[in-house]
Amino acid sequence: MTKPIPGFSKLSKEQKIDRIASQYTKNPDRTREVLRNYWNTDKKLQKLHDEFIENTITNLYLPLGIAPGFLINSKPYAIPMAIEESSVVAAASKAAKFWFDKGGFKAEVLGTEKVGQVHFIYKGDVDKLKKFIETITPKFRSDTETLTQNMSKRGGGISTIQLRDQTEKLHNYYQLHCTFETMDAMGANFINSCLEQLAATLKREALEYVEFSDIEKEIEVVMSILSNYVPNCLVRAEVSCPVNELRIPSEISPKDFARKMVRAIEIAKIEPYRAVTHNKGIMNGIDAVILATGNDFRAVEAGIHAYASKNGSYGSLTHAEIENDIFRFWIEIPLALGTVGGLTKLHPLVKLNLEILGKPTAMELMQIVAVAGLAQNFAAVSSLVTTGIQKGHMKMHLLNILNQLEANDEEKKTLTKHFKARVVTHNGVLNALETLRNG
Repeated sequence: MTKPIPGFSKLSKEQKIDRIASQYTKNPDRTREVLRNYWNTDKKLQKLHDEFIENTITNLYLPLGIAPGFLINSKPYAIPMAIEESSVVAAASKAAKFWFDKGGFKAEVLGTEKVGQVHFIYKGDVDKLKKFIETITPKFRSDTETLTQNMSKRGGGISTIQLRDQTEKLHNYYQLHCTFETMDAMGANFINSCLEQLAATLKREALEYVEFSDIEKEIEVVMSILSNYVPNCLVRAEVSCPVNELRIPSEISPKDFARKMVRAIEIAKIEPYRAVTHNKGIMNGIDAVILATGNDFRAVEAGIHAYASKNGSYGSLTHAEIENDIFRFWIEIPLALGTVGGLTKLHPLVKLNLEILGKPTAMELMQIVAVAGLAQNFAAVSSLVTTGIQKGHMKMHLLNILNQLEANDEEKKTLTKHFKARVVTHNGVLNALETLRNG
């Protein structure tokens, strides 16, 4: 059993590596070699990466790909995607190509409101509390002016401050439910700073409020924190075309294809087991762009999955319909994103990816991300209702299998050609490689 490493955070990077290698791995020399192989050769750049988080020992790289050929609101895009999963970039590119000559993708932002809350306990008369909050609201505004002045100049700031009575859910529990506009910043630090000041004002003013009894003055602030659930920070993306234009490389007719697509979405709306996998595919596209642009994919994931449950059960994030012989396919999701601040100004590749996207505003990035998710879902569901998902996915996975089997370049070339018209399976590739090597 290994022992804890006291003072680990105070060790140098070399010392951290030595401790981890010797205490937690069977081959310390090999461990050191692997970790150092992934250091950036540019020492200045490596130092920048080291300072992003704590206790860094190396870098874990993800492939950065480009999905070209997107047409969004009549503007062409090549979308950067950072992801390790085979077929995601190819599928997005295929969907982009399919819809390009049908008018492309249409996207619009429906709202940009973000949320934060001060959670507190109050043991007193609720009517007194309501009057108190109304009385000190101007103080809330004035006490946060130094925090909001720069954001206000850009058109943002604190939009609303509301008291919410949650005592039916938890005894003596109340909230200050606040909404914010953060413009091109994701705004987490801004929101949290404002909330902590609101909490301080709440406690201070309660102690001085003459209409409160002694017990009512003792408001207990439990926590002050932004919410990653932003149901009013919404974006919609969609595609549409006449049903007879839905021609895909398959024996299925456009009419049957459209009908199957709609039915597949209906199933994902009512069946959580299907909906989770359905939405995971959507997040393949969304997370890849979120990562590539330096945004917080964990926050986005949490908010989107909560939104998928807003009607009381977990269901599809996408929708499809046929009306007047027009096939329409769309997505509506909450996205709190930023194009300034955080990694967007620090990570060289993030800055480059945003440049490739035309230096979008936060609202424009919301639209691009929603389109990436919709494209991914169209490609996945299209495969499911026609050839099946494995045919295309395993084709893209072929190189991973060959690398696992340590095939050389000539073997990869031969077997890639061999499997062009065959179903790819791990055993199939293994047998074909053994046959090739045995002549």
